[in-house]
Amino acid sequence: MASFEPPPGRELTSHHSARSPAEVTTIIMHYYRGEMARMSSWRARLDQTSNWAITVTAAMLSVSLSTPTSHHGVLLFAMVLVMLLLFIEARRYRFFDVYRDRVRLVEKHYLGAFFGSEPPHRPWQDVLSLSLKHPQFNITAFGAMCRRLRRNYIWMFLILLMAWLLKISSSLLQPAGAATGDAHAPYVDVIASAQLGPIPGWVVLAGVATFYAFVGWMSRQRISRDEDDGSVHV
Repeated sequence: MASFEPPPGRELTSHHSARSPAEVTTIIMHYYRGEMARMSSWRARLDQTSNWAITVTAAMLSVSLSTPTSHHGVLLFAMVLVMLLLFIEARRYRFFDVYRDRVRLVEKHYLGAFFGSEPPHRPWQDVLSLSLKHPQFNITAFGAMCRRLRRNYIWMFLILLMAWLLKISSSLLQPAGAATGDAHAPYVDVIASAQLGPIPGWVVLAGVATFYAFVGWMSRQRISRDEDDGSVHV
């Protein structure tokens, strides 16, 4: 779970007036329902962004591979759009992560203790109180991007890469006049096919290779606070 540090000059203290068990239960249950609603709302926003990325990928694949006259730059543009959507989803994920951690505090330390045999531990209430008084993100923007990339977006990037390589290397997907060999051994000049306007093909190939090397590196990053509280996570 996330750990919250008090701001400089502030000590973590708790002064609770006497409350009956019924009052405590009512407060916690209403709070739990409210945080669950907020978490569900941000979870729906995550799904919405992922759906946009899937739609963009499918649409660009259809446009690029449907006819030889379509330009391979459409797939490069799709890679840029999917990266932009990943950035947007990472921002949404940071908000979702805050509310999910609060919900997990209640589930683990209150509801879990209630249905189990161990008594609830006091410190979790202090952690929750500090989060409510001084809310802050639990994960960096880069960490959120790495996590969402590893969960969903890596597959979209791989599909776009395979489609792009097929587009620039297949003679059947090249416009008339593309450089090919004889009829018995057709081939495509991949470097010439990868040219993007005034940009030479070898520069485009190097740029795509660098971009996917970075994506692969991001997908292998493990965030320090990666979920270690069970395997059911987003």
